[in-house]
Amino acid sequence: MPYHKDKQQAFQAAQQGVKKATEGEHNLVTNDPEYGHHLKELRQEVEQAYKQIQNALETASETQRQQLENYEQQVQKIMNDMDSYQ
Repeated sequence: MPYHKDKQQAFQAAQQGVKKATEGEHNLVTNDPEYGHHLKELRQEVEQAYKQIQNALETASETQRQQLENYEQQVQKIMNDMDSYQ
């Protein structure tokens, strides 16, 4: 049973990480005086989400794997978008 719990926790951590990164991107305002700081925070959130996804993929069920691959694509898109923000 602990294996199943760890698998679920890893998936939920990845899910939460992607949510935070997505929200961070949506809240990013280019003309905000704190833009640079917010962009740096977003970069950290994206890196964390990516690590959480990779960790969850190690133990994921087939259904979870498909969702994690979708999350990975979302995070990759945010990374690509961040490159254009600078």
